[in-house]
Formats: sequence, structure tokens, C-alpha cells
Amino acid sequence: MASPLATTIWPVLGLRVTTPRLELRTIDEELGAELAELAAGGIHDPATMPFAMAWSDVPPPQLQRNTLQYYWRTLAEWTPVAWTCQFATIVDGLVVGTTALFAKDFGVLRTFETGSWLGKAHQGRGIGAEMRVATLQLGFAGLVALTATTGAFVDNPRSLGVTRKLGYREVEPEAKVRRGERGIVRKFVMDREHWEAHVRRDDITIAGLDPCLELFGV
Repeated sequence: MASPLATTIWPVLGLRVTTPRLELRTIDEELGAELAELAAGGIHDPATMPFAMAWSDVPPPQLQRNTLQYYWRTLAEWTPVAWTCQFATIVDGLVVGTTALFAKDFGVLRTFETGSWLGKAHQGRGIGAEMRVATLQLGFAGLVALTATTGAFVDNPRSLGVTRKLGYREVEPEAKVRRGERGIVRKFVMDREHWEAHVRRDDITIAGLDPCLELFGV
């Protein structure tokens, strides 16, 4: 857990989103290390690759080091006009995965994108859908976004299943390079009206947001 002084200086470190099933905590050094070890234990079948940047192909211990560097870099490069807000997902006191919101010019566009992963041992239990809902709650209820976007490769059925379950609208797909080859990403959009009518929940709490709003460009 980040120290009170660090949280005072960088209030994003104190941000929390809590549902009856899980909690999202901003990634500090300790949580980053736990996520690095979780990633090293496996996220996906090595024959597949759910990420455009094949960062999970790197063997330990470089995988853990790269993971920590990535989290440090997102904090170091955060500005109100371009930010990536990374959370560790905690279930019953255990780090099971991560979810993130990222945006550019959010204060003007009010649009954010989400991305996430779970350790293999924690997949198939509905955690992915729950943490996506929690992430959307922060973006729409907390940051008053107008639009959320997401995407997944066509051969990533778990992610696509969560997206379709929540009722995103599919838009034009996008081609991306993956492991040196061409892959197709299905792209989706959710507007505020759909979230208000079909996804918003009253049992999700957001703590520590007010001092962070300036950092989000709100």
C-alpha cells in the first residue's frame, strides 16, 4: 500500500473501486510486483497471443522486470492530457489480474478505452465481467465520460464474450501486427446512455477520486 505522503502527493495511488465481489486498487510497487509474478505464472496458452505487443512471450525473470517497468512508466508519463490508470484486481485478498482505463484529451473528448488480463487460474469465473463493470463505473459515474471503447483479437473469445454480454456496439474492425503477422481486432463502443440504462450499478463504490480529478483532466 502506498504511504500516506505518496498518496497526498500523487492521489491516484489512493483510488479504489469496490464491488461486492472484488476491489480495484491503483498499482503501487508492491501490487506491481505481485502482478509481475502472476503474469509469469501464465495468462494465456503460449500458442495464442491476446496482446498486440507480445510482452508475455518474454521468459522470466525479464518478464517480471518488464512488467514492473511498464507500471512505473505509466505513472511517470501520466499527464492530464494523456494518462493510463492501471488497477490491480483483488479477490478475497488475492491479486488475480489487472484492468486499466486510458485516454488522450479526456477533458475535451470524454472518451476512454479499457484493457485487462487475468491470471490463468482465475479465468472462467466471471471475474473479467465484474472488473469490466467496475472499470466502466469509474469512467462513466466517476469521470463523467460520454463514451467507452474496447477491442480484442478475433481469436480471444473470453474478452469478446464479456464485451458482447455488456452490450457494446461493434464498429469497424482494425488490423494490427501480432507476433509479426497481420491480425484483426474487433472494435466496440459503449455510449453513456447504454451504460446508464443497462450496465450502471448501485452496489459499486468509488473512493479517493475527488483529489485525482485534476490529474484526469476533468
